[in-house]
Amino acid sequence: NRRLDVKIKALYAEHKQRSGSPRITLDLKSDGEACSENRVARRMKVLGLRALAKRKFRVTTDSEHNKPIYDNVLNRDFSTTAINQKWAGDITYIHTQEGWLYLAVMLDLHSRAVIGWSMAKRMKASLVCDALAMALHRRNSPEGIIVHSDRGSQYCSKRYRKLIEKHHLVGSMSRKGNCWDNAISESFFHTLKVELVHQQRYLTRLMAKQSLFQYIERYYSRKRRHS
Repeated sequence: NRRLDVKIKALYAEHKQRSGSPRITLDLKSDGEACSENRVARRMKVLGLRALAKRKFRVTTDSEHNKPIYDNVLNRDFSTTAINQKWAGDITYIHTQEGWLYLAVMLDLHSRAVIGWSMAKRMKASLVCDALAMALHRRNSPEGIIVHSDRGSQYCSKRYRKLIEKHHLVGSMSRKGNCWDNAISESFFHTLKVELVHQQRYLTRLMAKQSLFQYIERYYSRKRRHS
């Protein structure tokens, strides 16, 4: 138990208190340690180690507009067999002492990796277009992908729709006021807030940008285990 405790504490610290017994157990097993999740949970309780607590997540979408929308092609079917079949995008806001910082992301539903992202102090169409453009660049502009989002005015903008059409993508949008239609993106933002943002106090937007970059590029997409 003492030897296992050392490993558990090291993994808990490495993941900055973000991992509970399920993910730590998987890390231990991948390192050749024979242990059950129940045992790891017991040892973590003895050590006083708990994953960061969840908070309620608020959804903010400006869907009160008369712009054209896409049908809900995804229709809550998040299943995939390979990358570049279905992508999902969304926007959230991060509080700083300078004011709000807005973050737009594009996720691949197969790998759950953040393949495109953009940050800005204003929530304009360029925010979501830049995130989609990054995803297209990183994945060498594949065609025919279902690209899902909510009905926010940024995703209904002419600029975003032109980007969808130019690259022969299939636009898809959630039903009005239904966050479950874009559950993967909502889940990512919830995880981001719990594991990072709620633990920080950002004095400037630059500090927030640097912190978000480290989490997305160095931790979430490369290191964190996904359910």
